[in-house]
Amino acid sequence: MISTVLRTGTIRGDQIVKGLRLNTLRMASTYLVENSKYSFLKDLGLGKVNSGVFNGEWTGTGEVVKSIDPASGDVIAEVKTGTVAELEKCLEVGTTAYHQWKNLPAPYRGEIVRQIGDELRKYREPLGKLVSLEMGKIMAEGVGEVQEFVDICDYAVGLSRMFAGQILPSERAKHTIIEKWNPLGLIGVISAFNFPCAVFGWNAAIALAVGNSVLWKGAPSTPLVSIATTKIVTDVLKRNNLPPVVTLCQGGTDVGKKMVADERVKLLSFTGSTAVGREVGVEVQRRFGKFLLELGGNNALIINDDAPTDMALDAAFFGCIGTAGQRCTSTRRLIIHEKLYDEFVTKLVKRYNNLLKRVGHPLEESTLYGPLHNQQAVDNYKNTLAEAVKLGGKVECGGKVIDRPGFFVEPTIVTNLAHDSPVVHKETFAPIVYILKAKNLNEAIEWNNEVDHGLSSSLFTSNIGSAFQWIGEGGSDCGIVNINTSPSGAEIGGAFGGEKHTGGGRESGSDAWKQYVRRSTITVNHSPDLPLAQGLVFE
Repeated sequence: MISTVLRTGTIRGDQIVKGLRLNTLRMASTYLVENSKYSFLKDLGLGKVNSGVFNGEWTGTGEVVKSIDPASGDVIAEVKTGTVAELEKCLEVGTTAYHQWKNLPAPYRGEIVRQIGDELRKYREPLGKLVSLEMGKIMAEGVGEVQEFVDICDYAVGLSRMFAGQILPSERAKHTIIEKWNPLGLIGVISAFNFPCAVFGWNAAIALAVGNSVLWKGAPSTPLVSIATTKIVTDVLKRNNLPPVVTLCQGGTDVGKKMVADERVKLLSFTGSTAVGREVGVEVQRRFGKFLLELGGNNALIINDDAPTDMALDAAFFGCIGTAGQRCTSTRRLIIHEKLYDEFVTKLVKRYNNLLKRVGHPLEESTLYGPLHNQQAVDNYKNTLAEAVKLGGKVECGGKVIDRPGFFVEPTIVTNLAHDSPVVHKETFAPIVYILKAKNLNEAIEWNNEVDHGLSSSLFTSNIGSAFQWIGEGGSDCGIVNINTSPSGAEIGGAFGGEKHTGGGRESGSDAWKQYVRRSTITVNHSPDLPLAQGLVFE
């Protein structure tokens, strides 16, 4: 139901604390932000208690929540969240700012986005460390996520001089048909915990370049990333004497529900679960608003009998366990040709077992595998594995909660389940991969397509015929269709998103900018006569 949505698969920081095993550090009175080891937090303008609302000024009179380090259970800092009344202020401010922003020349708006990208470059390391600390992904991925925001800013700068309609031929003499794209207004962004910085960046950079203002509600369990990122962006706006075309309201379900229902939010971009996204789409459509849904994925990597196996092994290893399986593009199913199956599984299990030597805190450079985000994720992991075993699944490696502070679980490989087993068809946001044995490529493609989601997919093959079968009308039905590279992750140059229960939305590159604008079809009569279309005579 909509009243329970908009936590994007997370639980609040104060609820998380209750599920943690107590340790001495957590019982201490100091927070990580006060520890010199984490001085980068203060470099980002964060303190022990932080305001979670920006509407031109920083405020927050709602519930105070604790941000938790999922690798230790320690409190990073506190955040004063926003209320519905404070969201109303953000809506008013953002709408007013839009009317000034839209009238600025598009290349000038691009110049401001360029400055935002440059400012993010300055803070790439500290902001990337915060992403790792608060979300749980390893530092290379945290810094890489900030780089995604930088990259999309670069893209949007070019877009500000290039987004254009067409001039079309008219059937009437001395008539010209023109297409023009105009901004929508205030864009709402509700992002998820697993990419707490980049998803906002994908939306905001493009939306700002084409003339919109942006209102952001970040995930409840990664509020510090939302605050730090907003500080960086809005400092650029202030230096240029611009209105607050970017606003922030960290809050609970009531805040999210208001964003979804309010007609001033012309486009609502939502990233989260399919169940929640379905409710969001219905509510936005009810008021004839536009929505952009980036929902779940049950992604498959197919290894054909002619695959470059070493490359495929690398792709499977990263795709299955990168971000501890908490990417929407994480590999959930490995579909391996029967000729390669036994040897491939043996090699992958060996890599998984070696990975356990590099489990650790995400901010440690030697760490290759970090924690799940919260106790809810650990519970989902355990429940899913129990279901898989009950259905006849064999745990080849992993399958246990790691006995250390935080939310660590072993990356897990499960075999011996049917391709259409209920648990295989269910997305679990955890490092669990199901390995399936296929007789041929046709069977593998059929299995790839039979799940509800349609986000990302990949085929490893050395055969050009197989490659074109894979990308053709009888191939993968996903929005992302890769060949000889991992299904996990994507570059900013292509439109990102998927089909079916993934929601159908597209963000980032290519022509995804068209979702943030409205099209006007204009007919100009530059003749002295008034002919009608289709040769109609009305006399």
